[in-house]
Amino acid sequence: MKYFFYLFSCLLLQPHLGSAQKPSLKPSKSAQAGLEMIRSNQAKYNNWLISIGGIISPSGQELDRAKKVNEYMKEIGLQSVTTDDLPNTIGILPGETDSVIVMVSTLDDLAGVADNQRAFGKPPYVDGNRVVGPGTNTSSTTVGILAAAEALVSSGIKPYYTIVFASVAQEETGLVGMKSVFEMYKDKAVLFVDVLGDGHRISYGALGIHWWKVTATGPTGHTLRSGWPGLPHVNQAIGRAVDRLLSLRQPVIYDSLRTRLNVGMIHSGNVYNHKPSEGYFTLDIRSLDNDVLTETEAAVNDVLRSVSTETEVEFELTPFQIMNGGQIDGFAQSWKVQKALDVSRYLGYEPTTSNAGSSNMNVPLSQGYPAIGLGGNRGENRGKMEEFADSDAMINSARYVFLLAQVQP
Repeated sequence: MKYFFYLFSCLLLQPHLGSAQKPSLKPSKSAQAGLEMIRSNQAKYNNWLISIGGIISPSGQELDRAKKVNEYMKEIGLQSVTTDDLPNTIGILPGETDSVIVMVSTLDDLAGVADNQRAFGKPPYVDGNRVVGPGTNTSSTTVGILAAAEALVSSGIKPYYTIVFASVAQEETGLVGMKSVFEMYKDKAVLFVDVLGDGHRISYGALGIHWWKVTATGPTGHTLRSGWPGLPHVNQAIGRAVDRLLSLRQPVIYDSLRTRLNVGMIHSGNVYNHKPSEGYFTLDIRSLDNDVLTETEAAVNDVLRSVSTETEVEFELTPFQIMNGGQIDGFAQSWKVQKALDVSRYLGYEPTTSNAGSSNMNVPLSQGYPAIGLGGNRGENRGKMEEFADSDAMINSARYVFLLAQVQP
């Protein structure tokens, strides 16, 4: 009975929360002027994206990109602009109250994107409504929040809430930057907004995602001396463990909670005629419910202990990245989510909604703090040499953040 409710209410992707509605948002003349400013400066923001996105920034090596964002924040006129050691870059727009809305973008890229940037060998460039080049896709959301910040400052708008613009580091390697920002602002924040797109999709709950590396160790030996049944063999243990793990029933039992288990990589050995002394495989375990993640991982450990006893091969389970999920009762109907829906509708689209986001928003939601994720189009081919950002989507993201920054209860 514990999960009965989810059978009806925890859908991964819903058309929308309630029936389609006309937008209730009525921006002031100053706000309308700010929206037009964002659109009219699209060429400038494309150049900002070329400047920021062209900087090679694999996770943990984002400092040069962080410094460039810092430079633009100061140029815009944000207050208390800082870049810390992680390196997160943060700028503040004071509001009528000290309570804050934190607008978040991601600084770092996948290692593969950095490799593509080096091979690309030139800065990104504009081609129609695209900014083409590795590094542009993720960075387009950073430019989006910068453009929104500039429009707010230039329009002379003082929002009800103080707005924190935070470009965070090391998202790809454990949400390190977001964890720091959360600790800084959790006592003041009414909402964290993870800007991943233009608001065509709004996530209000987080899917737990745990990545593990499973290392197997055992005796080595030449084929002629030790290649017969009954002796410990790392590859036999890995194969037996993978087979049993992929047969676990938790993904079936808790399918309504989006529970999944996958073996993504397997590696061992380098030559034909030796048994390897070590090998590994990876596990990707997901669920909307953190208790189910714990239960599934207990079952994983049971399997590994059993196979180890049978084969005399040792297993070590090491966490690679742990993102706990989070669901807040009634949050989907809160004014915060409803205002987010209103902004999407004002911009001309009925957003889909999801309770299974997986990004920086997981950090506050896993601790019971309200957060939403903005999804939608950013471009295509991330991780490929042909990567590009959609400039129109970037402008829509900026307009969305600009409007959401002005909400109040």
